[in-house]
Amino acid sequence: MLKSELRRQMLSWRQALSELELATRSQQVAARLFKETYLTQLRAIHVFLPIQRQRELDTWGIIRRFWREFPEVHMVVPVMQEDGRSLRHYLLTPDTELVENAWNVPEPLNAAEVAPQELDAVLIPLLAFDEAGNRVGYGKGFYDRFLQQCRPDVLLIGLSLEDPVARIADAWEGDVRLHACVTPGRVWRFEK
Repeated sequence: MLKSELRRQMLSWRQALSELELATRSQQVAARLFKETYLTQLRAIHVFLPIQRQRELDTWGIIRRFWREFPEVHMVVPVMQEDGRSLRHYLLTPDTELVENAWNVPEPLNAAEVAPQELDAVLIPLLAFDEAGNRVGYGKGFYDRFLQQCRPDVLLIGLSLEDPVARIADAWEGDVRLHACVTPGRVWRFEK
């Protein structure tokens, strides 16, 4: 299936999810993620804050559990820049004040900036992924550009509400592939 078709299909599917189903799937992904014990040994994990109008997976359960159980792990979140093409990254703590930007995305105020090279893992939002670890986002390239700034050994972990499709037909070598993807039903691992 082509990325454009998958985008359209998955956005429609998400909009049809009930609030209960979205919350249940988000909780299942969080529970499965925390079975990956190596994550708690990392120092800095990048995580997205969910865009509610896009019905994204709710990452607040993941964030709060790290704060509660693994306070030594730094949680880092993205902030879209005024150029509309790039992201900067900031430390998120329980005391961080958040404001919604023009796209209704929560962003931290007065937080410490974190360089992409300092990250040990990135939890990646996506609309779909395939059995080879290729991913489909919203098509703006924010994460493609951001992930190229990270260290080569950074762990790239997708968080998905749904299982993979067999193959994304228009994936290409320049796409940044996942190391793993966590779904409500299992953790998918990929060869790099």
